[in-house]
Amino acid sequence: MTDIPKMKDITDVVPAHCFSRQTSTSLAYLFQSLIIQGIVIAIGLAIPLNQAMIPIWILYALISGTTAMGFWVIAHECGHGAFSNNRTLETGIGYVLHSLLLVPYFSWQRSHAIHHRFTNHISDGETHVPMVIGGNGINEKTGGESELALSNALGKNAYGLMQLILHLGVGWPAYLLTGSTGGPKYGITNHFWPKKPFSRKLWSTNWEKKVWISDIGVALVLTVLFILIIQYGIAPLIAMYIGPLLVVNCWLVLYTWLHHTDTDVPHLSNSNFTFLRGAFLSIDRPYGKLLNFLHHHIGSSHVIHHISPTIPHYHAIEATIAIKKAFPKAYLYNPTPIHKALWNIACNCIAVQSEKNEGQYIWKNSYTKH
Repeated sequence: MTDIPKMKDITDVVPAHCFSRQTSTSLAYLFQSLIIQGIVIAIGLAIPLNQAMIPIWILYALISGTTAMGFWVIAHECGHGAFSNNRTLETGIGYVLHSLLLVPYFSWQRSHAIHHRFTNHISDGETHVPMVIGGNGINEKTGGESELALSNALGKNAYGLMQLILHLGVGWPAYLLTGSTGGPKYGITNHFWPKKPFSRKLWSTNWEKKVWISDIGVALVLTVLFILIIQYGIAPLIAMYIGPLLVVNCWLVLYTWLHHTDTDVPHLSNSNFTFLRGAFLSIDRPYGKLLNFLHHHIGSSHVIHHISPTIPHYHAIEATIAIKKAFPKAYLYNPTPIHKALWNIACNCIAVQSEKNEGQYIWKNSYTKH
């Protein structure tokens, strides 16, 4: 704990202008993503829609989904209040962008705020909370022993492949519909339906209303998509929208998974948790110039984003350099190439076990009794 700075220590070393938002600059980055996506869509419209071109369409989905992730990051900044001091403009842009990607804007804004408030908290965390060996089912998720047994039965490679498919393939819709990978505090939640039979613990009365408002945006987009299917058929929609959207969802899960999980990064109990300690358990990783450009540095400046999520992305690298220099014992950076890091956590981050009297939960590949 002595390695973790106080917020004042952070604000003292991060340049003051990093905490400010310029609407014109934020809009410029939005237009940058719009121009890039417009070019990609124009290319897609020129590709023949026939069976022989399926490999090209797969490549198109990978490219279009990767460029469209830039919109996701901007909408995410809107949800944090990092886009503009004009809250009406900020909310409107975030709501439209996330609705176009079938994301319920306010619902996710709420659950994501919980994720930030309780990063790597074993019970109150909201994404990628691990199963616990010997978990009590109250403030710890159960199933750690069975998950280890499954890993041993399948073998490391098969288990890792299964985890990649589950996380990247269905992880995002599973989270929206059931709160999958969330901690035990809020139970089984649904980002579209804030009432029974799902848990209501995540949605206070005010947020319940916002969930319904979020549903309207998603429903409008689905209506437009349905009309397009009637007019043009399902094939163009799969090629131009559904395929790229699945890739966007993969990127989203990849970022969240990689930046809060690693074999030597613990989760914390309530007695050992503070907001800043959780924030400093986020991990920055190397994505290269192209992905950083397209995705507005979301992966290479994730630590400072968790420390102060209202810092806009165009100041985040400068702020990251400042905290890396000032707090080298607390700042986490893993230089492992992304594909290797992803495979490592898929194979080896299976379940955690409580370290007796330490208040930490450590990743284990085998079960050992205290």
